[in-house]
Amino acid sequence: MTDADIEAIVLGRHGDAFGVLGPHQIETTAGKKTDLAHWEVRAFLPGAEAAAVLTGDDRIPMSNPVRHEFFVAPLDAAPGDYRIAYRTASGEEIEIEDPYRFPPLLTSFDLHLHGEGNNFESWRMLGAHLMTVEGIPGYRFSVWAPNAAVVSLVGDFTNWDVRRYPMRLREGGVWEIFIPQIRPGARYKFNIRSRITQHEQLKADPYAFATEVPPATASVTADLSGYKWGDDAWMEARAGFEWQKQPMSIYEVHLESWMHNEDGRLLTYLELADRLVEYAQRMGFTHLELLPIMEYPYSGSWGYQVTGYYAPTSRFGSPQEFRQFVDACHRRNIGIIVDWVPGHFPRDAHGLRLFDGTALYEHADPRKGEQPDWGTLVFNYGRNEVRGFLIANALFWLREYHIDGLRVDAVASMLYLDYSRKAGEWIPNQYGGNHNLEAIAFLKRFNELAHEVPGAMTIAEESTSFAGVSKPVYLNGLGFTMKWNMGWMHDMLHYFKEDPIHRKYNHNDITFSLLYAFSENFVLPISHDEVVHGKGSLIGKMPGDEWRKFANVRAFLGYMFTHPGKKLLFMGCELGQYEEWDYKGSLRWSLLQYPLHNGLHTMVRELNAFYRAERALYEVEFHYAGFEWVDFRDVENSIISFLRRAEDSRDFLLIVCNFTPIVRYDYEIGVPENAHYQEVFNTDSERFGGSNVLNDKGSRAIEGNRHGRPYHIKIVLPPLGVSVFRAIRDS
Repeated sequence: MTDADIEAIVLGRHGDAFGVLGPHQIETTAGKKTDLAHWEVRAFLPGAEAAAVLTGDDRIPMSNPVRHEFFVAPLDAAPGDYRIAYRTASGEEIEIEDPYRFPPLLTSFDLHLHGEGNNFESWRMLGAHLMTVEGIPGYRFSVWAPNAAVVSLVGDFTNWDVRRYPMRLREGGVWEIFIPQIRPGARYKFNIRSRITQHEQLKADPYAFATEVPPATASVTADLSGYKWGDDAWMEARAGFEWQKQPMSIYEVHLESWMHNEDGRLLTYLELADRLVEYAQRMGFTHLELLPIMEYPYSGSWGYQVTGYYAPTSRFGSPQEFRQFVDACHRRNIGIIVDWVPGHFPRDAHGLRLFDGTALYEHADPRKGEQPDWGTLVFNYGRNEVRGFLIANALFWLREYHIDGLRVDAVASMLYLDYSRKAGEWIPNQYGGNHNLEAIAFLKRFNELAHEVPGAMTIAEESTSFAGVSKPVYLNGLGFTMKWNMGWMHDMLHYFKEDPIHRKYNHNDITFSLLYAFSENFVLPISHDEVVHGKGSLIGKMPGDEWRKFANVRAFLGYMFTHPGKKLLFMGCELGQYEEWDYKGSLRWSLLQYPLHNGLHTMVRELNAFYRAERALYEVEFHYAGFEWVDFRDVENSIISFLRRAEDSRDFLLIVCNFTPIVRYDYEIGVPENAHYQEVFNTDSERFGGSNVLNDKGSRAIEGNRHGRPYHIKIVLPPLGVSVFRAIRDS
């Protein structure tokens, strides 16, 4: 130990604090006797005036040789277990376990896997972990910062003094320290001084399990052990689910704005576990999809600018309370999907940007490392540790929180190097193309590992024609379970915005999707992105007076739920809310007192129930065998008709859609069998706020070719309505 060592410790600049602090054997000059003690215990104690080492029954005073807060005690032998007692200037007596007497705790094998990018449970290694070492409880802290000169742990327990607890550097640029006696709920950060730039910054823990409530940004120690799950039946059944053959009606929710408490505050996870989960079950949705619940500092990002990848946002409660929310979903047979954002991250000072003073998680070159659309940064998917961080994060939510599926945000931005970039603003790949080969390899590996979790699914928000998004990796696909059908969404909304008198000129909008409907495993989304930023609410997009607006929405949803593909509906669409979605407010639940709004709400509930009850609507959604056009040529009247078939092809439904406000009497539709056709759903029912133009008695098939089929029926088509018929065969 030199004076320079002491000065560096006191200034918080020493890169090997464990080489100076704690117990150390004093070397002797070879062949000569020395009067020096064989051992020393050294401690840096900011705010201390006097200190002593406590070992067994002995109290050994510590000297203060350089008039700093640096203390040394000579010992005749190795001290073993010891404590340090010190007195502050205010006279307070404090007794601590010395963190610098504990050995390294991370294994070399874990560190090796981390460096390879193959530690897919790296959340068990990095971050803050409650543990007992040598009989002493405390937290082990570790962080990856390979270009740091020194990393110090700071927090409530150091009075935020960045000098107090410099950490130990391990292989691969990982720093660790065990701090005894810290309990769950302590706030902390890492103070990182770069050896490259000498820049010094307080950073939140990338692996923190909990955080302060925003806008505060500290990480918080948590204990994820001990939760008693009550969803064994769901998890066991989920392992055998074939999601492609299951009904999926997803209710997309932004937790901050779904519903506020009576006093205006946000609902907690526990309150949401009661109100939201009960509502979703009552409405017949099979799944909830949450906009990102990983911690995010700015509410205006809706959660899509994540800083706490391993922490459920503290806005609504603790990690264990979020588990209770998930548990409540599963106990009511509601699956839960969360939006996951591996495509970009924000520039917040406490986050991942320039984490150790260098571009650690992002690309250094802005042509690859910056996302111009959102002012965010792009992960370096080619770096082993970054790839491991993201894949482990996905598996963390699937395993530790029993999440059923991950909907991956903005996949297109990951796939293309020139996404939202002009010529000269991007770098081609090694073959001269625009595909991001590193991101593609990452997505494939992510999907392979995610699907090893029994019953887990992945869904891509991908807006281009990239081939094979939902095809298995072994068939050269990306490996997602499903993909959002953005083309269907845009075509449908474009069509329904038109006045019905002009719809015949846009007939292709409602038929084109069937040309590619079975090229991917599609989800039909009406998402949050379509009801904000001046786009208008779902009902606000519809033309005509109030009655026509509601009839249009009912017809829209009727076609959506009978069209091949799983379903997703953003919260509020079921209420007929005219206002655009506002993340700062709450849905207008008071609208349900009005008949048209309540009728739409009722129809969504019954439509969900009908969809879930009819195998023809969900068993064969991703193959042409489940769909047949009857007639898509009645352009002048804006009418289409088609069949949906279950795996048992004799189980089929006939769907007829009239997208004009004109009632069509004695309309003839070709049918495949000689049977009685009973109307089993009609969006124009008076229960739903419609005009009640129904086919109460159904229609008996008549011999005579129509639409290339040997029989036909005559029915009445409701205005702006969708009618569904089932064949009742003669016994």
